[in-house]
Amino acid sequence: MKALVWRGSQPEVEEIELPAPGPGEVRVRIKAAGVCHSDLSMINGTLNPPTPLVLGHEAAGVVVETGEHVVLNWAPACRACWFCERGEPWLCANALGASRPRGDFHVTLGLGALAEEVVVPTHAMISVPRELPFEAAALLGCAVLTGSGAVRRTAGVQPGDLVAVIGLGGVGLSAVIAAKAAGAAKVIAIDVSEAKRDLAFALGATDFVISDDGLSKAIRGLTEGRGVDHAFECVGRSSTIRAAWRCTRRGGQVTVVGMGSNDDMVQLSALDIFSSARVLRSSVYGSSDPDRDVPRLAQSVLAGEFDMQKLITDTISLDEAPEAFARMARGEGARSVVVM
Repeated sequence: MKALVWRGSQPEVEEIELPAPGPGEVRVRIKAAGVCHSDLSMINGTLNPPTPLVLGHEAAGVVVETGEHVVLNWAPACRACWFCERGEPWLCANALGASRPRGDFHVTLGLGALAEEVVVPTHAMISVPRELPFEAAALLGCAVLTGSGAVRRTAGVQPGDLVAVIGLGGVGLSAVIAAKAAGAAKVIAIDVSEAKRDLAFALGATDFVISDDGLSKAIRGLTEGRGVDHAFECVGRSSTIRAAWRCTRRGGQVTVVGMGSNDDMVQLSALDIFSSARVLRSSVYGSSDPDRDVPRLAQSVLAGEFDMQKLITDTISLDEAPEAFARMARGEGARSVVVM
């Protein structure tokens, strides 16, 4: 079968052999897979995964043995560890991890879903309605679950809150949609690219601000000088985490959604931490339980309550996936989806 493989330079489509399913595993034929920033982090030096690595973790497909339509779950909970038993399955101690061996290859986040087929544990997939388009279903497995979960579950945005979202990729734009749906009075979308402006407004942003040295002043100008109640950092860099901190009012919340590198240190003043009374926290997988939340999101999509089409700016083949990573690195578009 074909798969997108990274060997340490540029990702390329290769013919590889997929091992047969073992006990408790099934084969899934991939129908659609998103090109996610976490995959880019695997190849741009942010992370240091083993090679050769089959990329991809945001996908939907059909179980070969049964015909069931499923969304893949890159962090399936064991339901038995300390974290799972206290209701925090997104922190499961026994999740698949950043990469794992599969035959002669490693696979990204336990899946390696930028491929024609995958073999996964049965608890690493979630059934969805057959009428849900595969392109939309794929994004539920990462971008939408992560972005919307950060807003709804980690931060708990309430009607009337002022919200800023830094970084308008698939996750950030999902956070914009969710903040609007939560009733935020302002949803300030922030990016380095002016090209994201129209897309942000189309998905519910009330304001758009270019991320530069004047960002904090611009945000305070839109919020009566106070700053926002909630800032969501969807990039994964120390510079944008500090920017989110400065954009947030005293007593507000900064939620880090982007995954950064181990050596990119965030520096904050000890006095500022004390006097600002802000909360700084991360949101792992949107603090979500995919087994519970993916079916709910699927119903929201089918009911027209969550507009997925505007999140998908490019529908491509697997052979075009390397260029999609290049576009993402340049900050272009929202989500590219590979359709098999």
